[in-house]
Amino acid sequence: MNDALSTWPMTVKVLASLGLILAVHRRIGSLAAGVLLGTAALAAFSGRGGADSLRIAGDRLLSADNAFLMVAILLVIWLSSQMAGAGIMRDLVDVVRRRLGRRHAMALLPALIGFLPMPGGALFSAPLVDDCDRAGATAPIVKARANYWFRHVWEFWWPMYPGVLLAMHLTGVEVWQFMLLGLPLTATAVAAGYVFLLRGVDRGDPDPAGAPTPRGDGLARLLSPVLIVVAGYAVFRLAAGAARASWPALPEPGRYTPMIFGILVAMAALQRWRPLPRGEWRRIAGSPKTLGMAVIVAAVRIYGAFIEAPLPGAATPVGLMQAEMAHWGIPVTATIMLLPFIAGLTTGVAIGFVGASFPVVVSLMGADPSLRTVMAHTVLAYACGHMGQMLSPVHVCLVVTSEHFDTHPARSLRGLLGPAAAVILAALAVHAALLPGAAG
Repeated sequence: MNDALSTWPMTVKVLASLGLILAVHRRIGSLAAGVLLGTAALAAFSGRGGADSLRIAGDRLLSADNAFLMVAILLVIWLSSQMAGAGIMRDLVDVVRRRLGRRHAMALLPALIGFLPMPGGALFSAPLVDDCDRAGATAPIVKARANYWFRHVWEFWWPMYPGVLLAMHLTGVEVWQFMLLGLPLTATAVAAGYVFLLRGVDRGDPDPAGAPTPRGDGLARLLSPVLIVVAGYAVFRLAAGAARASWPALPEPGRYTPMIFGILVAMAALQRWRPLPRGEWRRIAGSPKTLGMAVIVAAVRIYGAFIEAPLPGAATPVGLMQAEMAHWGIPVTATIMLLPFIAGLTTGVAIGFVGASFPVVVSLMGADPSLRTVMAHTVLAYACGHMGQMLSPVHVCLVVTSEHFDTHPARSLRGLLGPAAAVILAALAVHAALLPGAAG
């Protein structure tokens, strides 16, 4: 059996492990178990022994980066729960619904939260989307898809996302150029999400007077916890950069540290504005759902470690998949699309697909490529990678959204095929406009 597995292409092995994750989850209803079994299958497919597998899993779980990620996830859940307990969620939904109606609120609320590049941020917006439909008129799967999709419409260009920053670094594209490349894709994502996901949702007429909430707080005030997180993130990044410029020996802060700082400041400000009693805080901190979410995220992180870890012989799974595509005679432009897409599908995170595939993508641009060539291939590669991570069963935001709405990830993903195809077609159009004739 092992000899037969060794002959399988790496592309087939990786896709088979993803299929196993979805199948196990559908069968027994546990996403964490599905991810762990998919990880074990990928390890076996890759010829890894037990000791090597334990080392990879342990290194990821015990890494400082993972520890900070888990802290950030917990703080996101706690801030979300704090906003709900303080009545912010309900008041915010009231303001948006009264001005826009149910259908538009289901798109706007997760999109607003999407400006905040927090890990698992769809969990933050899920209660808002759910609260738009207090009568239960909209199916949970529709709300799950809307929450997940609109949460990520800015990730094509918003420079606070680590994946965007890394892509700019690896390709040499300037910030303003990258933002211009991504804006048409965001417009397409919003339009396609509305057509494919929300067109059938009852509009729910807004209040013609735009009446304020019972507490009299406006939209900006109600969004202040989110705005504080963004401001805290930016202030921390600027302060850390200035400090390291003056004292170069200072260590680089972890990538999740600015977000943790911003969330803590927001929690403190919200507690001062609308304080919660100690009993409510004990309930928030001890919620079994919080622990279950942390277990699922940890399992997803372990799977990502096996995708990224070098195989015997020093090659990585993504590197082997690129070599397989070249061997199969897949054209360069198609490879620039497929490699980030598969990397996104398997890692479920932007910084994962960018870090794994963009060095190869840049090498495929040729020696001394023109700016138009770089920009054309960058927009195509990033759009395909982003759609790959959006269709990934191990994307943390999909995981937490599915858990919140009690829906199956595979059903959510099927509904996203149309919007994802529209985005990739838009990226091909931008690519063709920048580099006529390159599609061949």
